Amino acid sequence: MPHQTSWDEFRLVKAVADAHSLVGAAELLGVNHSTVFRRLGALEEALGTRLFERSRIGYEPTPAGEEMIALAARMAQDISDFERSVAGRDVKPTGELRVTTNDTFLAYFLARIITGFGAAFPDIRLDLIVANSTLNLSRRDADVAIRATIDPPDTLVGRRIAPILWARYASAEWMQDNPSFDADTAPWVGFGDALSALRPARWIQQNVPSNRIRLRVDTMVGMAHVLSERAGVGLLPCFIGDQTSGLARIGEPLPTFGESIWLLTHSDIRNSARVRAFMDYAGAELNKMKKLLAGE
Repeated sequence: MPHQTSWDEFRLVKAVADAHSLVGAAELLGVNHSTVFRRLGALEEALGTRLFERSRIGYEPTPAGEEMIALAARMAQDISDFERSVAGRDVKPTGELRVTTNDTFLAYFLARIITGFGAAFPDIRLDLIVANSTLNLSRRDADVAIRATIDPPDTLVGRRIAPILWARYASAEWMQDNPSFDADTAPWVGFGDALSALRPARWIQQNVPSNRIRLRVDTMVGMAHVLSERAGVGLLPCFIGDQTSGLARIGEPLPTFGESIWLLTHSDIRNSARVRAFMDYAGAELNKMKKLLAGE
């Protein structure tokens, strides 16, 4: 009787392909290395063909393995589509809701909204994913995202809350203690590698001589703290700089860099009761903070 391949076996092959190793696949699947080795060997024996070539650089798929990986990817997408479709049919705001945002947004304006929502909707279990990388809502990595973007993907729906304006900031105490303080000649704090792709980082490269940059920081929260400790002049979103004790804004906000704060979900689940409840609640609370978020 021909071997009937199970979904778990497709997942196994996809995990090995994604990780290029048995150890990495074991971590993705939440099992141990020996289990992956045993299951892959049994599958290859049942199919009568090799799915991977073992080489010095890792596990590389054979032509048969590539066919199985492509089918596994399609199956995973179909399952995600089905889960989103089912998730959109609930009528009562209950169950788990996965919300993703970054550490800066959480620290400066979202924590109160998250806790307020939990009190208002006790039957919804919030799973808050704090990540500076962009999670994929189409794969259900999260249900709702609060993120900064210029142009959200077409598959996502939601609302634009406010533009993110940036300005120069420095320690208010430092500026008071130095009457001759001149932002155009003062030392600067630049962005580290993790933030180097930001448009404000490129603005600094174009407008601040490199010999004036005395320090680099790779988080926004870290930037706010070192600036408040008299480290120099730096760029911050106004909603951070204006709320950080000890900081003073220098001049008017810079021309917009194009990014706005968005509240987003996938179109397939926007009518889910728990998603709709969060979108409405968070949207209303964020709208109250528009002036702060826009640096006004």
